Parts: sequence; C-alpha cells; structure tokens
Amino acid sequence: MVRVVTAGHINWDVTLRVDSFPVADGEAVIRSQRQSGGGSAGNVAASLAGFGIETGLIGSVGDDDNGLLARQELEDAGVSLDRVCVVDGADTAVKYLLVDDEGEVAILGNDGVNEAIGPDDVDESGIRTAEHVHITGQRPETAAAIATAAHESDTTVSVDPGRRIADRNFTRTLEVADIVFANDRESAVLLEDHFGQSIGIDRFVVVKHGEDGAVVHAPNGSYTHAGFDVDPVDTAGAGDAFAAGFIARLLEGDDVERALEYGNACGALTASAHGARNAPSTEEISAFLGSRF
Repeated sequence: MVRVVTAGHINWDVTLRVDSFPVADGEAVIRSQRQSGGGSAGNVAASLAGFGIETGLIGSVGDDDNGLLARQELEDAGVSLDRVCVVDGADTAVKYLLVDDEGEVAILGNDGVNEAIGPDDVDESGIRTAEHVHITGQRPETAAAIATAAHESDTTVSVDPGRRIADRNFTRTLEVADIVFANDRESAVLLEDHFGQSIGIDRFVVVKHGEDGAVVHAPNGSYTHAGFDVDPVDTAGAGDAFAAGFIARLLEGDDVERALEYGNACGALTASAHGARNAPSTEEISAFLGSRF
C-alpha cells in the first residue's frame, strides 16, 4: 500500500542550456543539452520516493520510446506505476526547457497524451487507502474525481494547479484541498477567483516566491521563510521539490515552520543543479541546513 499518491503530468524533458532567451528574429547559443523525466506529478513522486516515502503515481504516457524512458526512470526512483496508463499508438508529452545563464526557465511543449485519464478511469481504491494525495495540473474533472474520492475517505489532499489555472476550472478540487500550492502569479488568480478574503481560514495556502522563499497562510496565522541564498543553475522543478519537502515533513509530524524551511531547502538545492528531476536526498538536505546555522 502506497502512503502518498501523486496525480498529473508525466513528461519527457529536453533541457537546453542557452546563453540567453531568443527574441523575435534573433538567435541564442545552445551551451548543452540533456534529457530526463519531468512533469510535476512525476517530479514530486520521485522526490517523495527519494525521501523513503512509499509513493504511487496516477498519470499517462504513450507507448513510445520517451514513455518507456520516463517509466524506467520513475521505477528506478522507487515510484509505484500500477496506476500509470500506457496509451497504445500515442506520443508521450515532451517539454523543451530553455535555461539561461541566470537559471531562469522558459518552456515549449506539446500535451502529448499526459491527460488521457478521465474521471471515469480513476481507480479510487489506491486513493482511499493512501495517507495523502497530491494533485497537479490536469483535466479539471479528473482532478475533481481524485480529490473527492480522497476527501470522502479522510485522505488529506494537496493541490498545485500550475500555470494554466486561469484557463481551467479547479473549483471542486480547491474546495476540498487541505493544502494549496501556488506561485505569485497563480496566487493572484486564486485570490480573485476562489478564496478572496478567506485565504488560509480552513486550509494551508502556500505561496512560493522562488529565490525569495515562501509564505504559508494557515488557520492560525501566516508563516514566512525568506529562502536560502544560492547561485541558481536551473530553476526547473524547484517548485516541485519544495512541495515534496513540505508534504514530507508534515506527514512526519513536523510543524508548519519546519515544513516551510525544509521545502525551501529542497527548492534551493534543486535550483542549484541541472534538470527538473534532481531533488536532493535527506542527507544532502540535512547537511545543507546544518551548514546554514
């Protein structure tokens, strides 16, 4: 039985390090190229498994070479793929990540088949027996089905709706969420369209500020951590690493302030290395935190 289920996109990432982002009718120099698994749900699942937490994944890939590589990498990380759908004759989603010399990221991609799972395809058994479910961007109706099954079973739910929140209706999922993750832009949409003045009244709303840390709005007040001063190499996946670290510490019984500190350490270390799928180990995080005090 898995302890945490993550649900959402499983991608294959092609990371291109460039000297600068190209402008219209301009050209940028590719310094290096690497490939690895990606997708927010896959990233969080791999990070949690790396912390020793039994983790399963709900998502879909094609039966192409990229899908095979993505599944092999997740299996090697210790993630259960029992609920990952392999779609015959379909292409796995591929994202091209452009990373400049400052570590900032721009993304090009296709959706591929990473939203093949509909609400009627959701196997509720693993959701109902899990301790926690983490939902990332996907079909809103599928997210709602997963969140509802978890909520009805007293399984805690976290949601990171992602960049497309302004274009998709995640109302039902957000209604039952215990934790909501968002960056600065996404939090503005949440405040305007969903929470208004009720932010943090009956859930944790975690606003990620990148290199400036994060703030948690909770029922008993707000908590801020300024983050850690590191030299960013590649910020892709840093938000996913943050979420994994935050969730892991809450599951282990730590308080919000400790979870916030730990999440920021995970994000900082991930931003200090290449690729979205490079979350640090517990030993690396402990050494990092120990060196800061």
